[in-house]
Amino acid sequence: MVSSTSAFNQLVILLLLLLLSTAQSFPLSSNISSDQAALLAFREGIVADPQNALSNWNETTDVCQWNGIFCGKNPERVIKIILKSRSLQGTISPSLSNLSFLELLELSDNSLRGSIPGEIGALPSLELLGMKGNNIQHEIPESFGMLTRLRYVDLSNNQLSGILPSETLKHMASLKILHLSNNNLSSDEQNTNLNVFFDALLNLTHLEELELAGNYLGGRLPSTVGLLGVNLSEIHLQNNLLHGAIPSSFSNLSKLMSLCLSNNHFDGSMPLELILLPNLQRLWIANNLLHGEIPSPPGVLNNLGLIDLSRNKLYGSIPPTLANLTQLRMLILNGNSLSGSIPSTLGNTKLELLDLSHNMLTGVIPSEVASLSSMAIYLNLSDNLLDGQIPMELSKMEMVRAIDLSSNNLTGAIPNNLGSCDVVELVNLSHNHLQGSIPESLGSLLSLQSLDLSYNYLSGEIPVTLQKCNILRLFDLSFNNFSGPLPQGGLFDSLTVEFIKGNHFCGTLSGLPTCNPKKRSIIHSSQYLLFLVGVTSVSAFLLTIICVVSYRSVRTGVIQRKDENLNEFSIEFSSNFPRITYRELAEATGGFEPRSLIGSGSFGHVYRGILGDGSVVAVKVLQLQSSNSTRSFNRECQVLKRIRHRNLMRIITACSLPDFKALVLPFMGNGSLDSHLHTEDNCLDSSQLSLIERVNICSDVAEGLAYLHHHSPVQVIHCDLKPSNILLNDDMTALVSDFGISRLVMTVEEGNMAGEMATNSTANMLCGSIGYVAPEYGYGGKASTKGDVYSFGIVVLEMVTGKRPTDDMFKDGLRLQRWVKLQYHQQWEKAVDPSLMHHYWDQNLEIKNMWEVAIDELLELGIVCTQEDPSSRPTMLDAADDLDRIKRYLGGETATTFTSSRGEREEMNVCIE
Repeated sequence: MVSSTSAFNQLVILLLLLLLSTAQSFPLSSNISSDQAALLAFREGIVADPQNALSNWNETTDVCQWNGIFCGKNPERVIKIILKSRSLQGTISPSLSNLSFLELLELSDNSLRGSIPGEIGALPSLELLGMKGNNIQHEIPESFGMLTRLRYVDLSNNQLSGILPSETLKHMASLKILHLSNNNLSSDEQNTNLNVFFDALLNLTHLEELELAGNYLGGRLPSTVGLLGVNLSEIHLQNNLLHGAIPSSFSNLSKLMSLCLSNNHFDGSMPLELILLPNLQRLWIANNLLHGEIPSPPGVLNNLGLIDLSRNKLYGSIPPTLANLTQLRMLILNGNSLSGSIPSTLGNTKLELLDLSHNMLTGVIPSEVASLSSMAIYLNLSDNLLDGQIPMELSKMEMVRAIDLSSNNLTGAIPNNLGSCDVVELVNLSHNHLQGSIPESLGSLLSLQSLDLSYNYLSGEIPVTLQKCNILRLFDLSFNNFSGPLPQGGLFDSLTVEFIKGNHFCGTLSGLPTCNPKKRSIIHSSQYLLFLVGVTSVSAFLLTIICVVSYRSVRTGVIQRKDENLNEFSIEFSSNFPRITYRELAEATGGFEPRSLIGSGSFGHVYRGILGDGSVVAVKVLQLQSSNSTRSFNRECQVLKRIRHRNLMRIITACSLPDFKALVLPFMGNGSLDSHLHTEDNCLDSSQLSLIERVNICSDVAEGLAYLHHHSPVQVIHCDLKPSNILLNDDMTALVSDFGISRLVMTVEEGNMAGEMATNSTANMLCGSIGYVAPEYGYGGKASTKGDVYSFGIVVLEMVTGKRPTDDMFKDGLRLQRWVKLQYHQQWEKAVDPSLMHHYWDQNLEIKNMWEVAIDELLELGIVCTQEDPSSRPTMLDAADDLDRIKRYLGGETATTFTSSRGEREEMNVCIE
């Protein structure tokens, strides 16, 4: 029965292909008029256009000027339709099949309904199809099998139904991206057989991304999953009904970078092969039925940055060898049955998020783990059996946002230095056995929004310093031994009985006894008179001092009101420097005078400053007149506090006031790369950067971007890479800076934090600068790592040529190569004394050849990185590897590794030239 059904489907597809190809052979017309008619018919199917996206779609306006329409030349025909996020309502007209030159159809994130017309299969040139985020129903047309040039398909977040289109996919050999997530699709044989579908995928040798999350797919993953294309980098199968063991054949997918199998019914043990995948960066298998122990990774592994095995049935101890995962940033193991102690070796990692909650862990909290200064998101050890005291080293988590140690057996006092966790927003120490009083230092936690100390044995009075925590919304003191008056003002005025019951407070809050009413009689005593005289004398003395200080402030021109209360500063970071006030920054820069100005940008100015201790810094002051400045400031803070790399700009501290915001950064003695590249138009001036320096700088930038894209679990897309945002320190090491419009992308799926935690780029801001912007951004494409790769390629070409990217030469790769080789040859000859030319060539011919080879490699890397098709560009990991080979080659290593790299790229050169 199954074989006959399959044969019938194949016959149907063949007939459709024949009919559609026949129809294509006899078009009604072959000019722009037929395209206009097809688009007008599409407009007829749109019943609502609230944004007036189709307002100029009429017969009197040139069709190539219509909103969302892009035409090619020779012949002039419609090649792209981009109507994403236009709130269009209606159906998709079959007339679109008459756009025979159409390459891209982007209708995502609208309110389109009905079916996908089968006639779309008659678009012979279609390469990219986006319809995600609509209300499209019914099955995927079998005529899709005719779209042999299709490389990208995204039909996610619709209401598609039926069985996975296995037979259709067999004919789409060019497909690279397949996104069908969040629909109502099922597998063969009443949703029990996935073999048919994955067998069909074996034909897609170019497949890079497979997303089928959020459907109703049932069955077991077949072992053939390990035979999928060698280019496969992402698999997302979460939120389905998959069961059985996870195939060990995943180990064959050597380029796999992201694997998500969460929220299914997988059982069996956790395969060690997954952790050993050489390029895997993120692994989610949360909320399944895995049992057994967590495998112990041998040796040192360098890529895996996120592991989420939460809400399974894993038991045993946490392997100390997880510390071998040198790039591990997020470890999420909550909701299992893990026992034993927390390995102290985790303190040797660079974890930013650690969640071990809801297990059966015992012992003390290791001081090595408590002192992880890299912890920037949250530490959750709640609901275990941990004992001992809260480590004093916890104060070293200066970037952590949340600390949850609740529901354990912790004893002792709350550490006094916990107030050093400057940016923490949530602290939960409830349901322990803590004693002593609340440290007054907690009043310095100005970012604190939730503080839960309930169900302990804490005592004493509540420190009034907590009144300074202006944004504290949840403050639970219930069921302790607190006594004395409940402070008034600030957050204490909004407290309810629920959060203070089980204590011995007095005060004005309803239900509390009055605090010592008879003490008012002291006003009539001699002690009160002496106290009043003393206060008056001290006040007069202080008033005199204040007048003197005020006079000096006016004379020096410092705005006193910006320094009235240091506790009002919102400082996002802490470091070796103390808190920086406005006054200190003004004094360091001479009142922000013009001669201290070292640079300007779209969001402000950068000044050179000398702090009181002699430290030289760069002060980036934002122009708050710009509507996007505050968002840019917040964005840069969000990025800088999450990244740590030798080739990325670090931050010293920040100063934030309602009308003044500044970042304090290390001063880069050699300025920006732009200042070194464009002092003259020469391609390689011996008085400027040498070839080896240029290669080293390119390598530094590539390493920094590779970290942002692949090694940091919070993936960062820079969005504005250019020479003026690349700074050089005293030893000419390059650092990528200026993250004002960058984008953070982080996916976390765990106990109480499920879903996507992402911060979009600053609204309405261009993704980059003119000349460096990836071409797909101009068509409304979303920011991606491949956009950064394009900008990097432009920077490489700019490094080699000395020309700005707006130069016409950048449009012609072959002309660019020939011109550069001529220029470098002339520079080589200028560097040699003519009287010694013959001897020089004899002795140094090998050096010259190495020089030319390196230039060729740089040119080819720049051209490959700037391909118009984003999928044709390499990753920054690949670019960093290539530059490392060039560096070693120029250093004298002429081994086969470099030769083989050139050989791999020769095939690419055929397409480039």
